[in-house]
Amino acid sequence: MKRHKTRPGFEEGRGYSREDWEAVSDNPELTAEQLAEMRPFRDVFPELAEQIEKKLAGRPKLDNPKQAISIRLDAEVIERFKASGDGWQSRMNEALRKAVGL
Repeated sequence: MKRHKTRPGFEEGRGYSREDWEAVSDNPELTAEQLAEMRPFRDVFPELAEQIEKKLAGRPKLDNPKQAISIRLDAEVIERFKASGDGWQSRMNEALRKAVGL
């Protein structure tokens, strides 16, 4: 877990105003007893933690992921595919698959 450096006071331009800073500046620090009673979020709210993890997991891993490469093609070829609209790279991939018999 990354530890963030605690800032000693209000600093201009950090995404909050002086009013924001002062609204929370009177929050008391936690005592050792309060810290000892704390439990991980997952232990307190297991169902919610699971839902959050599923949302943050992203797209499922592909069995056969595509690979990024660098290739030099004629400008006319690229323009012809781009002119066909969104998805031109997928259409180019399909044309190459057909060309090699896949």
